[in-house]
Amino acid sequence: MLFHLLYPMADQFAALNVFRYLTFRTGGAIMTALIISFLFGPVLIDMLRSRQTAGQPIRADGPEGHLLTKQGTPTMGGFLILLAVMLATLLWADLRNGYVWAALGVTIAYGTIGFLDDYLKVKRKDSKGLPGKLKLLMQVVIAAVTAISIMHQLPPTLTTTLAVPFFKTVLLNLGWMFVIVAVVVMVGASNAVNLTDGLDGLAIVPVMIAAGVFALIAYLVGNSVFSNYLQLHYVPGAGELAVFCGALVGGGLGFLWFNAPPAKVFMGDTGSLALGAALGAVSVITKHELVLAIVGGLFVLETISVIVQVVSFKLTGKRIFAMAPLHHHFEKKGWPESTIVIRFWIIASILALAGLSTLKLR
Repeated sequence: MLFHLLYPMADQFAALNVFRYLTFRTGGAIMTALIISFLFGPVLIDMLRSRQTAGQPIRADGPEGHLLTKQGTPTMGGFLILLAVMLATLLWADLRNGYVWAALGVTIAYGTIGFLDDYLKVKRKDSKGLPGKLKLLMQVVIAAVTAISIMHQLPPTLTTTLAVPFFKTVLLNLGWMFVIVAVVVMVGASNAVNLTDGLDGLAIVPVMIAAGVFALIAYLVGNSVFSNYLQLHYVPGAGELAVFCGALVGGGLGFLWFNAPPAKVFMGDTGSLALGAALGAVSVITKHELVLAIVGGLFVLETISVIVQVVSFKLTGKRIFAMAPLHHHFEKKGWPESTIVIRFWIIASILALAGLSTLKLR
């Protein structure tokens, strides 16, 4: 909105020429989302606390300490992130860019699914919300619509192709199977972040790290000079997603202020499903779907731990981990929550650097 209002006036006021720079508008989105979070956070938390007298329902089969330390903490705090991201993106992005609307749309849509799930949990005072099959079906349908929308906007040579990290010229043409791949990426990323969101601050920092990485990736692949120099696949218009990713970083920082241990609010499915879907959509648009699995490797590990646990128990009747997802395993082993969270942040940072290395090692 600011881009459309102020940049046309650059001829009369030279200072307004800064609105043409993605880096400036990305920084503006970060600060705007952060300020919105600070302004509305206390009000939202008070409102949620007044309406959720018992707070987020805690799993009876979860770590015993959670019944003491997390009981009564309100959920649906992800709404604060969505509000900050949406307003910051609308203020600073070029709203003529279809990729921005695709990323923003899937984020809000998944956030709505998460909100319904959280609402039912709070209303029923039970850790079970929407039926699993219904929730998955809704996610798949939204992801499929988003994937088709993205494909219609991509350059013809990239419409149905999958880029492979470390190989500069390899593009796997999947045809319409690419829709399935894109759906798996968005749905998988969404649920992976959701599984990781089990401790105060555990999920939001890796999400911010991944969003920061993809802000850079979007900027580079959307610039013909940089993409040619780094031998990346050029996606015209994708650079505008740097503003959206910047809003994710700013909104995440603002939410972390209230989610830092001991958390005053949980993001719930409202936030985790939306944030994962946002990262998945950006990776599909920038043709870095496989790089997301590296940058978001922490989310992948958490998901694999659940899969391994379930498969092992069904086949052998034995569990590999004391409890899944993986962070609960370490809780059961006696690790303090702060230790788990900080070490997982370190792992997320290392994996982000590994993902960034794919931009040059080709």
